[in-house]
Amino acid sequence: MAILRTEAGRNPHDKDLHDLVGELSTRSDDFRTRWGAHNVRHHDTGTKRFHHHTVGDLTLAYEGLDMAAEPGLTLTIYTAEPGSPSEEGLRLLASWAATPQPLTPHSGD
Repeated sequence: MAILRTEAGRNPHDKDLHDLVGELSTRSDDFRTRWGAHNVRHHDTGTKRFHHHTVGDLTLAYEGLDMAAEPGLTLTIYTAEPGSPSEEGLRLLASWAATPQPLTPHSGD
Protein backbone atom coordinates (compact mmCIF):
# COMPACT_ATOMS: atom_id res chain seq x y z
CA MET A 1 0.00 0.00 0.00
CA ALA A 2 2.97 2.34 0.59
CA ILE A 3 3.83 2.45 -3.12
CA LEU A 4 0.21 3.15 -4.02
CA ARG A 5 0.15 5.98 -1.47
CA THR A 6 3.36 7.43 -2.85
CA GLU A 7 1.96 7.45 -6.37
CA ALA A 8 -1.31 8.98 -5.19
CA GLY A 9 0.63 11.73 -3.41
CA ARG A 10 2.87 12.30 -6.41
CA ASN A 11 0.01 12.30 -8.94
CA PRO A 12 -3.11 13.48 -7.09
CA HIS A 13 -5.03 14.13 -10.34
CA ASP A 14 -4.33 10.71 -11.94
CA LYS A 15 -7.84 9.52 -12.92
CA ASP A 16 -6.83 5.87 -13.41
CA LEU A 17 -5.21 5.72 -9.99
CA HIS A 18 -8.18 7.50 -8.42
CA ASP A 19 -10.54 5.00 -10.06
CA LEU A 20 -8.43 2.07 -8.79
CA VAL A 21 -8.49 3.36 -5.21
CA GLY A 22 -12.24 3.88 -5.51
CA GLU A 23 -12.82 0.35 -6.78
CA LEU A 24 -10.61 -1.20 -4.10
CA SER A 25 -12.39 0.87 -1.44
CA THR A 26 -15.83 -0.36 -2.54
CA ARG A 27 -14.73 -4.01 -2.71
CA SER A 28 -12.65 -4.28 0.47
CA ASP A 29 -13.54 -3.03 3.94
CA ASP A 30 -9.95 -3.68 5.01
CA PHE A 31 -8.53 -1.56 2.16
CA ARG A 32 -11.02 1.25 2.81
CA THR A 33 -10.15 1.33 6.52
CA ARG A 34 -6.39 1.29 5.94
CA TRP A 35 -6.53 3.83 3.13
CA GLY A 36 -8.67 6.20 5.20
CA ALA A 37 -6.34 6.01 8.20
CA HIS A 38 -3.37 7.77 6.55
CA ASN A 39 -2.58 11.01 4.83
CA VAL A 40 -1.58 10.46 1.23
CA ARG A 41 1.62 12.32 0.40
CA HIS A 42 5.08 11.64 -0.97
CA HIS A 43 7.71 11.09 1.71
CA ASP A 44 11.04 12.54 0.62
CA THR A 45 13.04 11.93 3.80
CA GLY A 46 12.79 9.89 6.95
CA THR A 47 14.19 6.98 8.89
CA LYS A 48 13.67 3.28 8.27
CA ARG A 49 14.59 0.27 10.33
CA PHE A 50 15.83 -2.94 8.76
CA HIS A 51 16.87 -6.28 10.17
CA HIS A 52 19.73 -8.10 8.46
CA HIS A 53 20.14 -11.77 9.39
CA THR A 54 23.89 -11.37 9.97
CA VAL A 55 24.55 -7.81 11.20
CA GLY A 56 21.26 -7.33 13.07
CA ASP A 57 19.16 -4.19 13.28
CA LEU A 58 20.01 -1.18 11.13
CA THR A 59 18.47 2.27 11.51
CA LEU A 60 19.05 4.30 8.37
CA ALA A 61 18.09 7.80 7.29
CA TYR A 62 16.82 8.01 3.74
CA GLU A 63 16.31 10.69 1.14
CA GLY A 64 14.42 10.28 -2.10
CA LEU A 65 15.70 12.25 -5.08
CA ASP A 66 13.40 12.65 -8.08
CA MET A 67 15.30 12.05 -11.30
CA ALA A 68 14.63 15.00 -13.62
CA ALA A 69 15.73 13.03 -16.69
CA GLU A 70 13.28 10.20 -15.92
CA PRO A 71 9.94 11.52 -14.59
CA GLY A 72 8.45 9.14 -12.04
CA LEU A 73 11.83 7.60 -11.17
CA THR A 74 13.24 8.24 -7.70
CA LEU A 75 16.70 7.44 -6.40
CA THR A 76 16.61 6.61 -2.69
CA ILE A 77 19.80 7.06 -0.68
CA TYR A 78 20.24 5.42 2.72
CA THR A 79 22.84 6.55 5.28
CA ALA A 80 23.72 5.58 8.82
CA GLU A 81 24.59 7.97 11.60
CA PRO A 82 28.39 8.24 11.90
CA GLY A 83 29.77 6.09 14.73
CA SER A 84 26.49 4.21 15.19
CA PRO A 85 26.06 0.43 15.32
CA SER A 86 24.18 0.79 12.01
CA GLU A 87 27.25 2.36 10.40
CA GLU A 88 29.38 -0.51 11.71
CA GLY A 89 26.90 -3.02 10.26
CA LEU A 90 26.95 -1.31 6.85
CA ARG A 91 30.76 -1.22 6.85
CA LEU A 92 30.86 -4.94 7.57
CA LEU A 93 28.44 -5.67 4.74
CA ALA A 94 30.39 -3.42 2.36
CA SER A 95 33.65 -5.18 3.22
CA TRP A 96 32.09 -8.53 2.37
CA ALA A 97 30.84 -7.19 -0.95
CA ALA A 98 34.29 -5.76 -1.77
CA THR A 99 36.19 -8.96 -0.94
CA PRO A 100 37.43 -10.52 -4.19
CA GLN A 101 36.15 -14.03 -4.74
CA PRO A 102 38.46 -16.66 -6.22
CA LEU A 103 37.63 -17.72 -9.75
CA THR A 104 36.58 -21.32 -10.15
CA PRO A 105 37.13 -22.97 -13.50
CA HIS A 106 34.14 -24.42 -15.30
CA SER A 107 34.04 -28.18 -15.35
CA GLY A 108 35.39 -29.39 -18.66
CA ASP A 109 37.78 -26.42 -19.06
